[in-house]
Amino acid sequence: MSARRRRTAMLWFLLLAGPNIALLLVFVYRPLIQSFYLSTLQWNLGSPVARQVGLGNYVEWFTAAGTGRVIGTTVVFTVLTVGGSMVLGLGLALLLNRKLRGRGFARTVAFAPYVLSGFAVGILWLFIFDPRYGLMSELLSLVNLDSPQWYTQRPWPLVMITVVYLWKNLGYVALIYLAGLQSVPQDLKDAAALDGASPSRTLRAIVLPLLTPTTFFLLVTMMLASLQSFDLIKAMTSGGPLGSTTTLMYSIYEESFVNGRAGYASAVATVLFLVLLAVTAVQMRFIQRKVHYS
Repeated sequence: MSARRRRTAMLWFLLLAGPNIALLLVFVYRPLIQSFYLSTLQWNLGSPVARQVGLGNYVEWFTAAGTGRVIGTTVVFTVLTVGGSMVLGLGLALLLNRKLRGRGFARTVAFAPYVLSGFAVGILWLFIFDPRYGLMSELLSLVNLDSPQWYTQRPWPLVMITVVYLWKNLGYVALIYLAGLQSVPQDLKDAAALDGASPSRTLRAIVLPLLTPTTFFLLVTMMLASLQSFDLIKAMTSGGPLGSTTTLMYSIYEESFVNGRAGYASAVATVLFLVLLAVTAVQMRFIQRKVHYS
């Protein structure tokens, strides 16, 4: 390639990609680097004075009594929401992929909760879970069961948030899986049927392997979204009772805007960033090997 063509290509690159790169540098990488720096300071939000403490905030967080509980809650919530969303979403997608009457309307209804505000959804479901007057209490009374104390008695607050998170995000997972199902070649399924394969055998041997790119995409995106979930927790439990629904993401908010410890909260945010980076790297390194791209 001649020097003139290289300069022209570089000019077009800067013209088209330059604005996006500039936005990323200003609004993503600059705050990220600044957060790393703030994590080395003992600084209260709004205070004009900050003191350099090095890795002191990290040492304090890793040795704090409540850190283990926060990590455990985060892991349980992530496993339940990601695993539940994937399994239920695939089942819903298989159902919506059939030629059923009103299928288009059912797809719209299933996806609608995903576009709703998480805070509004949380407030709505608080009324549904009310132990005395809520719809859940009424349904349980029909089978002679008492409503659990969803707001105050462990582990029900975490169960409540998990159920609402699954309801809100199930339509998104189902929609992505539905797109993957519709890309599976029909001739492969017809050939399996001619060979006498049952529908369950066809699903295991043909459909699921061809859905591995979709599954991998959903696994990455849903895990990142679950680890950063905040709005439902804030709306429904505010991390309680006694921190039983406090995840890493919510603890960042609590330390910074409730306790005012901006430097300490930046250290927790850095830990969460490293966790997200490690999870993504492991998924890209090991899980992607099992993905079958057609």
